[in-house]
Parts: sequence; C-alpha cells; structure tokens
Amino acid sequence: MRHCIYPGTFDPITYGHLDVLRRAARLFDRVTVAVAVNPGKGPLFTADERIAMIQPHLAEWPNVAITSFGGLLMEFAREQKADAIIRGLRALSDFEFEFNMALMNRHLEPTIETLFVMPNEQFSYCSSTLVKQVARYGGDVNHFVPANVAAALRRSFTAPKP
Repeated sequence: MRHCIYPGTFDPITYGHLDVLRRAARLFDRVTVAVAVNPGKGPLFTADERIAMIQPHLAEWPNVAITSFGGLLMEFAREQKADAIIRGLRALSDFEFEFNMALMNRHLEPTIETLFVMPNEQFSYCSSTLVKQVARYGGDVNHFVPANVAAALRRSFTAPKP
C-alpha cells in the first residue's frame, strides 16, 4: 500500500491545496494531510482550527486522513511509514525553495521520495498569504477558499481585539 504525506501550514487551506490533495488521493492508496505546527511562521489559525477547517472537505476521499505534526517532516514521514512527500508547485518561483527542501529531505531520509504536483492553472497565483491579505481588507475570497474557510477568515478579521 503506497502512502504519501501532504505537509503544509494550510493557514488557511485554499482550493489550490485541495486540488493538489485530489491529485495525491488518485495517485496513492493512502494520503496523510499533515498540518505543520510551526509557531515561528506566526499562523493566523491554530493547528486545531486548521484541521477543523480541512476535515469537512476530506469526505470525498476515503483514503485521506489528517493530523498535525511538529519538528522535522522526514522524522514524521518515517514514523508514518510514508513512501513519498507530495508538494504543490504553483509557479516557477516556488521551484527553487521546494527543490532545495526536497534535496535536504532526501539527505535526511533517502528512502522517501518527494513528488511535485502542479495544481490546476486557475489556482496558480493563489496562496494562503494572499488570501489572508485580501480577507484582512474585506475583499471577497470565496473564489479561492471553501465557504467554511471564508467564514473563518471573516470572523478572524472582524472579531474585536482583546
């Protein structure tokens, strides 16, 4: 049974992420969406909130599970007995960073392959960072994220600050 890890911050998940996940679910017997816990990145949502936003969208893929992880991805992948890591490449600008990360991961764990998947071109310019920026200023993000994520963004940016 072939198992891949689809890691990411997913802060928040976008339709581009879901498109890459759809492709991974077709290619592998088992896919684990791995929500990265990395406080240094300053996520808008907690790992539990990100998991809760993603969970409703996994129903169509019975071979997909979700969890969070901290620390080195390759240690997590080894613990999960994964065969591969799936990474989405939106544009050429993503390639250098992803290529270097894949080489480092190969050095850390040579038995786990990294595969790059391109999302549908309609999602090629969309990133979680841009979605948050549009939402922060009251823009419509419904074209980029599922309704439950758009609602969470609206709540986050309209909630009174303590």
